[in-house]
Amino acid sequence: MSTRTAGPTGPGSAGTGSPWRNWAGNVTSRPVREVSPASAEELAAELRRATRDGLRVKTVGTGHSFTSIAATDGVLIRPDLLTGIRRIDREAMTVTVEAGTPLKRLNVALAREGLSLTNMGDIMEQTVAGATSTGTHGTGRDSASIAAQIRALELVTADGTVMTCSEKENPEVFAAARIGLGALGVVTAITFAVEPVFLLTAREEPMRFDRVIAEFDQLHAENEHFEFYWFPHTDNCNTKRNNRSAGPAAPLPRLGGWFEDEFLSNGVFQAACSLGRAVPPAIPAIARISSRALSARTYTDIPYKVFTSPRRVRFLEMEYALPREAATAALRELKAMVEGSPLKVSFPVEVRTAPADDIALSTASGRETAYIAVHLYRGTPHRGYFTAVERIMTAHGGRPHWGKVHTRDAAYLAEAYPRFAEFTALRDRLDPDRLFANDYLRRVLGD
Repeated sequence: MSTRTAGPTGPGSAGTGSPWRNWAGNVTSRPVREVSPASAEELAAELRRATRDGLRVKTVGTGHSFTSIAATDGVLIRPDLLTGIRRIDREAMTVTVEAGTPLKRLNVALAREGLSLTNMGDIMEQTVAGATSTGTHGTGRDSASIAAQIRALELVTADGTVMTCSEKENPEVFAAARIGLGALGVVTAITFAVEPVFLLTAREEPMRFDRVIAEFDQLHAENEHFEFYWFPHTDNCNTKRNNRSAGPAAPLPRLGGWFEDEFLSNGVFQAACSLGRAVPPAIPAIARISSRALSARTYTDIPYKVFTSPRRVRFLEMEYALPREAATAALRELKAMVEGSPLKVSFPVEVRTAPADDIALSTASGRETAYIAVHLYRGTPHRGYFTAVERIMTAHGGRPHWGKVHTRDAAYLAEAYPRFAEFTALRDRLDPDRLFANDYLRRVLGD
């Protein structure tokens, strides 16, 4: 056995281990023990041991969720020994990867093999299981979330059964477990669809808010991947259009890329956020300056170097998925709310899209989707802003991102997701004793 264990054991010592904190620092828990199994079989043994000890179990990756979805006072499973590529099948064009593998390592390894995922989010620090289990996504007209690119997965259920799930094998579990919230079992390996590596040309361009809103449907229709950022307290947006290119590659110059992506977007932005937190009345002026600092640019590179960016400034985030046709109305309401309130918002609002998919609890399940994400610098009081935003989003039938701040409960979510009862019935079957329960899952799934 190569499982690593830390912390005291036994039901009488609940909550006495070392504290765990998420990336943003807004969630803390104190598990009884932490374990790092090196195989699905070792993980199954740890689940049986937790059951004997009367402890709940949660798995955590890099802690990039802003909710308490991974928090536990029982056993915390870290998948840091479950990493690496198991196999590449060039005939089926799939890659099977261990669940604890960071997306960054997967992207680099795939590129080395001349392969790529079709679409991805804008950061790649998360583990593959953590990212897919919470519904992490990028933006795309035709290509959907990372979870929608899953072709099979290995799941260890509460009784220690190691189950393979795909469209052909345990299809009812596959339909739900691709975005399983950690409620159905522990994912130990994922098989993704891949394709030969390709080039994307990114076109980044400042644009006024009214123009983006007026042309939103056209910009979405004409580009494979469209997104934009609106800077509150201004009429300024920064748009990004990513489309496949025949080449040649024309990456960002090393110095120019560092200046905009590291110096401006991280270093200077960090200083601006710190100033804004200390002197909130300065935020509108800072926003006007920072929204004009980024200039238009075009570059061509392999996918992960175009889709993803470094995010070193820590923040809290709320994101809602709306029917795509509701996006522009909701954005106008959001802008009017900020302008008509005393709120001072230092972070831009991010807008992305996704096609409908067939995953039970995907935020894009069954409908064309637009995502509206709001952020605040870590340590800034967020309740007033997030509450006001959430009121707008829920009025438009919004579905909250599972890994980002929200206040919705099972009663709301059962109405928002047509297949909610399908998911909870499967949970009753796979985890009747709620080995994988915690306060967050009790709130969003019921008990």
